[in-house]
Amino acid sequence: MSDTPKDLYYAATHEWVRIEGDEAVIGITDHAQDALGDLVFVELPEVGDVLHAGDEAGVVESVKAASDIYAPISGQVVAVNEDLADSPELVNSNPYHDGWMFRLRISDQAELQELLNAAEYNEQCAAEEH
Repeated sequence: MSDTPKDLYYAATHEWVRIEGDEAVIGITDHAQDALGDLVFVELPEVGDVLHAGDEAGVVESVKAASDIYAPISGQVVAVNEDLADSPELVNSNPYHDGWMFRLRISDQAELQELLNAAEYNEQCAAEEH
C-alpha cells in the first residue's frame, strides 16, 4: 500500500481528506476503489448540504456492489465533482486527484485529530485482509 499519500487524513470507512485552507477535499481511497472494482455510478451530496462527521454523504456503485460514502468530518458542501456524473471511472483511475468527490467548508478543525494518518490507515487495511 505504498500508494497511500502521506499528506492526507483517512477515515476508517475508507474516505480521504485533503486540507486546502478552510476547506477539505474528500474522496475514497485507492484501497476502497480497488475493493469495489469498476465504478459505474457515483451519487454525491448537494452543494449547500451540511454534513456531520459520520453522516452518509453519497453512494458509489460498481459492477460488484454499492457502498455508502461518509463525511469524515463536519462541514458544508461547497462543491461536488461534476465530472463523476459522466465519468465515474475517474475514481478508479485517479482516486486522490481527478476522482475527488466533494469539498466541505470545515466547521470543526479538531475533528481532523480523530482521523487516521497514512500508516495507521495502511495498518487497518492490512488487518481487514486477514
